[in-house]
Amino acid sequence: MNIENVNHQHRIRSFVKRAGRITPGQERALKELLPLYNVDNYDGVLEFDEIYTRSADTILEIGFGMGQSLLAQAAANPENNYLGIEVHSPGVGSLLKGMNEQNIENIRVSLTDAVEMLNQKIPEQSLSTVQLFFPDPWHKKKHHKRRIVNHAFAEKILTRLKPGGLFHLATDWQIYAEHMLETLSEIQAFENVSDDNTFVPRPDSRPLTKFEKRGQKLGHGIWDLMFIKNEK
Repeated sequence: MNIENVNHQHRIRSFVKRAGRITPGQERALKELLPLYNVDNYDGVLEFDEIYTRSADTILEIGFGMGQSLLAQAAANPENNYLGIEVHSPGVGSLLKGMNEQNIENIRVSLTDAVEMLNQKIPEQSLSTVQLFFPDPWHKKKHHKRRIVNHAFAEKILTRLKPGGLFHLATDWQIYAEHMLETLSEIQAFENVSDDNTFVPRPDSRPLTKFEKRGQKLGHGIWDLMFIKNEK
């Protein structure tokens, strides 16, 4: 099924918008900084050279949570452009607040559904990397259809990556990790970076978050997957 042809009003969402508690600092950042860094009001397909006022590799992170990983990456790699998608306002506010405190200028944000953003705003073959870290695994079998990683989604990511571009995923839920691995392995245009065609150790490019550190202390496993778009 082509996800571009799905009626967005009736499409099954991979997320639930939760109100969440927002701090005064996050609320202030949303009010003062969101208009400066939000791409949702950009008319038509995004022109990255115009949005970032430079030509550079653009990395998309889908569902950046509270933004710690995205902030760390952007600070460590100022030569790259970063675009973060997150539907939860406290997380966006936290990211913007961190950007202001650390004087980080190479991040732009969107509060739009990721699938709609990919369909309507992201140009084909424009991204050097797409990151999807710890998406909601929707544990119950009846909710598996809500998982963002499916064949149509992976095919859409493929069209938005440049040749040689990277799709990096991570999850702390083994069943979902195996589902991701099976889904991406079925797409011939993706090549698994892993030597044994399974999972890879956490690369240095993915910062260790508080969430992950807490999980490690509890003995939770983490599975990273990295697939490259074939250049043929």
